[in-house]
Amino acid sequence: MKFLDQVKIYVKAGNGGDGSPSFRREKFIEFGGPDGGDGGNGGSVILKAERNLNTLIDYRYQQHHKAQRGENGSGQNRTGKSGIDLILKVPLGTQVFEEDNKTLIYDFLKIGEEFVVASGGKGGFGNTRFKSSTNRAPRKFTKGNSGEEFTVWLQLKTIADIGIVGLPNAGKSSLLAAITNANPKIANYQFTTLNPNLGVARYDNKEITIADIPGLVEGAHKGTGLGIHFLKHIERCKSLLHMIDITNSDLNKCYKQIRNEMKNYNSKLSKKKELIVLNKTDLIDEKDVKKIIEKFSKKINSEVITLSTFEKKSISKIKSKLISYAS
Repeated sequence: MKFLDQVKIYVKAGNGGDGSPSFRREKFIEFGGPDGGDGGNGGSVILKAERNLNTLIDYRYQQHHKAQRGENGSGQNRTGKSGIDLILKVPLGTQVFEEDNKTLIYDFLKIGEEFVVASGGKGGFGNTRFKSSTNRAPRKFTKGNSGEEFTVWLQLKTIADIGIVGLPNAGKSSLLAAITNANPKIANYQFTTLNPNLGVARYDNKEITIADIPGLVEGAHKGTGLGIHFLKHIERCKSLLHMIDITNSDLNKCYKQIRNEMKNYNSKLSKKKELIVLNKTDLIDEKDVKKIIEKFSKKINSEVITLSTFEKKSISKIKSKLISYAS
């Protein structure tokens, strides 16, 4: 499935049906009087947050969405059928903006939430509505109101418990694949991950949602590399998992580079709870690993643990850690 986190769509609610100007016409009844029914209401356009969606790609090629029109009223005081609401499914975390793409209208934070983005028009009145003691045969009726129509922007900001950040090729996707049900692309070259990936990890009868975003490079907050497009996807994460390749010659530089990019993009990101994971320990001797950890930990305030995605003990250990960081 292709990933898309921003799209512009046009929505049009259904118009209300027209009222009827009918008069009763039956044999042996000379003056039957008005019997025109009201028009039905137009259908509304409703956005609804769905659990199993994580992209807005469905709206890439279908950008115009119209709800059903209400039916006209008819004789014998029959009200027209109301138009059916059009329900558009969006991923959890979708934000709805006005046409300027700056003014926030609605933010989906819970599964099943619904938002009426365009209300259907009210049905018109039939002539029966205008019957009175002084006007026994009104010919007046009203047409249905037009349904609302808008052009809006949908932007997706992923909602996850843990967000994985780090330099390209640090092993983020390998970790996601090892501890969750996700199947991200994994290869030994930079920028293997081109889009955010989501996975669910289960441990001790608990579930946590984990998001892996493309690797950040220096200048990402200014648009360098791929990170700028996806940094917004970790804004809502409760905690961050900062992954670093332990084979790098300067771990402190790698750490600060990512921290600076997050801070420059949004200062709130640098204030989130953080777990630092030194990955690929299977490539270094155990004695060297201990020395590296001791040296690196002296300059860092966050908790530091080691990992090898090829070891089952490491996977179980990090799962238990992440459960505590997700609460």
